[in-house]
Amino acid sequence: MGKSYINKLNDIIKKYHLQAFKDVIIFMSILLVFHFLWRLLIRDLFSIQFIFDSAYWLAGKVFVASVWVLDVFNVNVTAFDELSIAGRARYNVIFYAENNGYVYVNTSCSGLKQFYQWFFLIILYPGPWKQKLWFIPFGLVIIHFVNIFRIVSMTFVTMTIPQHWDFMHDYVLRPFFYVVMFFLWVWWNEKFYAKSKLKKQETKQ
Repeated sequence: MGKSYINKLNDIIKKYHLQAFKDVIIFMSILLVFHFLWRLLIRDLFSIQFIFDSAYWLAGKVFVASVWVLDVFNVNVTAFDELSIAGRARYNVIFYAENNGYVYVNTSCSGLKQFYQWFFLIILYPGPWKQKLWFIPFGLVIIHFVNIFRIVSMTFVTMTIPQHWDFMHDYVLRPFFYVVMFFLWVWWNEKFYAKSKLKKQETKQ
């Protein structure tokens, strides 16, 4: 019964050329499932010392790289490994003196969540395992660069339009992670999965 239903569904997908739509649903479903798992388990995950240390280390790397980029472009900010703000210690702070604005790169800005989503997306999505061995780390590197771009961009927002900081952070630059992941996935789907699927069909014929 279940197999018959799946076969009928696949026939409908082929008949109306809905394969791309089906693929996008799978992509979104994997990301959303692991997004909600992360939110549900984040306290437990960060209670594991290795995971917390990994996020802290990664946040530090993003901070150092972002400061380097800002320095290359001679942006007038000051970097602090630790700075007391409103009586609370903040780590990895990029401070802009002219309006007392700042960006601080904490563990939630480390990109670890996106690393984890990307890893499981490609692991679970169909495709040749031989290609996954390099495509997963390649995607992680791209995501890391996107995160550096995000922090640098938020610094410019802090300097120029601080009144729009929350909007830019929550609705522009955070979703940008997933835009990049989507295009990486499209590349995977078209370049590797679709080709391997076609080869299998040709072999069967």
